[in-house]
Amino acid sequence: MDPTPERRVSAGMKRLNPTAIALLGGVLVLLLLLFVFARSGNENSDKLSDDQIAARAAATDPEKRCAAQATYDLIKRELFRRAAQVRGADQAAFNKLAAFSVVRMDAPMLKGHDEQLGSVQCSGTLALDLPPGVAVVGGRRTLAADIEYALQPAADGTGDVLTLANADAIITPLATLAKVGAAAVDPLAPIPPPGEASDPPFTAEPLPSEPAPAAPAPRISPSFNCRNARTPGEIAVCDNAGLAALDRQMAAQFNNALSEADPGQRIVLQNTRNRFLAYRDRCRSDECIADAYRGRMEEIRDIMAGRWRSPE
Repeated sequence: MDPTPERRVSAGMKRLNPTAIALLGGVLVLLLLLFVFARSGNENSDKLSDDQIAARAAATDPEKRCAAQATYDLIKRELFRRAAQVRGADQAAFNKLAAFSVVRMDAPMLKGHDEQLGSVQCSGTLALDLPPGVAVVGGRRTLAADIEYALQPAADGTGDVLTLANADAIITPLATLAKVGAAAVDPLAPIPPPGEASDPPFTAEPLPSEPAPAAPAPRISPSFNCRNARTPGEIAVCDNAGLAALDRQMAAQFNNALSEADPGQRIVLQNTRNRFLAYRDRCRSDECIADAYRGRMEEIRDIMAGRWRSPE
């Protein structure tokens, strides 16, 4: 008999014990959590803040650039810079006043946009509120005018370069700034120790106190030649710097409106101008004339906005 063949026994597969399986599962879960957290962190880091979103939208949307707060700040600085030049005074004093003044813009409007240059042309009715303790000739603390302004990116990438037009109605009276009443107090200045006086923020030249003697303010001329003044209203405007500034402001607004008016609006602007002049010349006080100019400027805005109605 043949010998019994030897049986070959294959080695059984090694099975992982429960401890190894649990350890491997834990490692996989840990890696999955690390992946999720890392991805979530990257997503949050890519998100822009609300301020960044608004700034990016203003930089790319031409209409929003016209109405951006950064644009208004540029306009305010330019107004005070030019006013200092007109007065021939220290720019630092006007810069200090600019920091405490407020600019408001009514109905900012996009008039043009050059995509290649990245420039925009805008217009609007601007109001400049001066801080307490200072006023222009005539006692006004709010100046307003219909202005035009353009923005173009600076060549060095530092921001927008501003070009300002039709702003003489604000710049000219702004150059006559003077302190009025009690000295203003800087709301941002630290409270001085008892017995020590704090320096008011607006004591620096060129802002002399009133009514102390001071160098005469620069002569402000109206929009017309005073050598040809004949009517009582024209003579009064030529003799009063505050009225002259109002006349220049109104004339700038009127000319700007004429350039943009349709034929019907042009007729209304011309007809109402004659009525305004007749009313002004019947005034018997400077206050009446000033109110006439302010009413006329409001009338021009209403005509251009389609809100004007002929008086019965």
